[in-house]
Amino acid sequence: MPDPSSSDPDNFTRRIPEGDDRRRLVCNDCGFIQYENPQIVVGSVASWGDRILLCRRAIPPRKGYWTLPAGYLELGESAEAGAMREAWEEARAHLEIDQLLAVYSIPRISQVQLIFRARLQNPEVEPGPESQEVGLFRFDQIPVEEIAFPSVHWALRDYQETMDQAIFAPRMSPVQQRPVTALPGEQNRC
Repeated sequence: MPDPSSSDPDNFTRRIPEGDDRRRLVCNDCGFIQYENPQIVVGSVASWGDRILLCRRAIPPRKGYWTLPAGYLELGESAEAGAMREAWEEARAHLEIDQLLAVYSIPRISQVQLIFRARLQNPEVEPGPESQEVGLFRFDQIPVEEIAFPSVHWALRDYQETMDQAIFAPRMSPVQQRPVTALPGEQNRC
């Protein structure tokens, strides 16, 4: 097996390797294929009673907009552990994971998002290094015009639809992945 560490990073070309059907980065010296795969994002809709934890982003993209505690899964980390770590990093929140809420496949940005339904172990939250501020919001208080990403809208909607269900099938990406800019019962502002 070729040793990719000995390959010159500038000596890769994008081509279809023998026996494959997709263009890939291939080392011209040893034939090593550098696979470029989607990123896994893990996060949670975390509640304390009737309130949902949101974080105002302190980093790009969408700095200053509200999001759920979420981020990239690390190597060697379970999805649940990653969601709990992200809640701690972004909001100093301690979670108890309930179950998988949704799997959002977003090919246009090469992401698969695993969003869990979770409960805060206590309501004490504060901004971590990636958050300007954090807060616990009732659904009628959520600043829908300031939500960072369409998948946050999807997760909030999916949470609202399942919050009274003990067991449910995880939700999937909305059809055609159109941005959602309003929660159920609000005017859609697409």
